[in-house]
Amino acid sequence: MPKKPTTTKEAIIEGAFRLVREQGYEVLSVRNLAAFLGCSTQPIMYQFPDTNTLKDLTYQKADAFHSAYILEGNDLLEIGLRYIRFAKEEPHLFQFLFQSGRFSGLSLEDLIRAPEAADILSAVSEEENLTREESVSFFEPLVALVHGYASLIANNAMEYDPDAIQKALIAVAEGLERKK
Repeated sequence: MPKKPTTTKEAIIEGAFRLVREQGYEVLSVRNLAAFLGCSTQPIMYQFPDTNTLKDLTYQKADAFHSAYILEGNDLLEIGLRYIRFAKEEPHLFQFLFQSGRFSGLSLEDLIRAPEAADILSAVSEEENLTREESVSFFEPLVALVHGYASLIANNAMEYDPDAIQKALIAVAEGLERKK
């Protein structure tokens, strides 16, 4: 009878998440993960013969972590500010989630309508008292602005200034309110 694996799928996914969080998605390989976990490559390959599955599950864990983080915001402004702050606090995870090529070929509207954005789009609909279609139109410029700030900050191309960012988000949201 073969020996029962001591390195579980859950432990491997958690390790992959921590590796990406600490060092970036570029280093996520079976060999690097094994070194990070202090084991051989064999248990990882046993649990994940297809490394794309490991990467997908690691991505899902990072996405759930990100969603929980930003949805702690009480309103649309705070959700946007938390999205940007996440990029500052977790640049490797931000880059893994949004700059690793996973969304190549999709439009901004596709991303807004994606199932992963449903909770945030519902919050917009509720907070602004809009239909789903109106929410998409209202949310699109805000997403571009918030994601632009977050991308610049995650890549150290811009200094994180929460007060200036908040003023800019409020100004854009007020402009969108007038257009409704």
